Amino acid sequence: MTKHKALVTAPFRGEGLDTLRGLAEVVLDPWIDHVPLRLLDGEKLAQLTADSGADILIVESDFVSGPVFDLPLLAIGSCRGDPNNVDVAAATEKGIPVLRAPGRNADAVAEMTIALLFAVNRGLVRADLDVREGKAYRDGTIPYQRFRAWQLAGRTAGIVGLGAVGRATKWRLEGLGMQVIACDPYAPDATHSLDDLLAEADVVSMHAAVTPETTNLIGADQFARMRDGAIFINSARAQLHDVDALVAALQSGHLAGAGLDHFVGENLAVDHPLCSMGNVVLTPHIGGATYDTEANHSKLIADGLATLLAGGRPDNLVNPEALDRG
Repeated sequence: MTKHKALVTAPFRGEGLDTLRGLAEVVLDPWIDHVPLRLLDGEKLAQLTADSGADILIVESDFVSGPVFDLPLLAIGSCRGDPNNVDVAAATEKGIPVLRAPGRNADAVAEMTIALLFAVNRGLVRADLDVREGKAYRDGTIPYQRFRAWQLAGRTAGIVGLGAVGRATKWRLEGLGMQVIACDPYAPDATHSLDDLLAEADVVSMHAAVTPETTNLIGADQFARMRDGAIFINSARAQLHDVDALVAALQSGHLAGAGLDHFVGENLAVDHPLCSMGNVVLTPHIGGATYDTEANHSKLIADGLATLLAGGRPDNLVNPEALDRG
């Protein structure tokens, strides 16, 4: 039996790593362990793969393109739900199957969504700062005056995008005692239009994929349709909302607050208006940053690879037509 060799530049752990080691000799060199940050382009990744002698390549953040496809690879694993770091068309042309990891971070991002919601609704960041600065009685007030809020139980949450993360968020919100409604043209159990959802929800939580149809899905008109005092949460992608329109809705007092875990370009200037708003909680795209996410994608990729090497067609195969070319 031929012993394969796998170069893994993704974080890989748990049951999936054990499975992979049963299939191949593993060269584990995760990008996330490198300081300063190391992200490889197609040329550098091809060189590293060739030097390792690997016939299987598993990545998370490196770019699989160009000369990588000149190598005799049996398979490529992309540890993402959407393998947008892989030139799938080029892989298909070369007969190289590409695996992905759908839903790997659904629970992690859902938990982050709940964390942002609690932090915004109860003013946790501002309250923490008051304690640290010794200003619990800021400006002659007591904390009970400054941090009163409506409880979430009994309120309505609207989920925009009922995919893996949206569904993982839904049952958590229901567990808090919230009524949950959803908008998603591709989910039969999402019964609300976007306009109806915005009019009913006390909390609007974004979980849609970024497509030409969803880019700036929430703009000035949509923010205006939201209920007075609503909270806006986006733990998905900043491209789903118009940032300037969000700022205006917050500045006017129409929205009570917002929680954001992503910014265009992965960066927000420190002098941006959002940074000075006490009713806004900002985190730097860490929703999926759990060890469990890594264990989940490891299992999905390794199990898919095991099926592939046994002659099957794994459910997480992106380009089944590549098998007809290989």
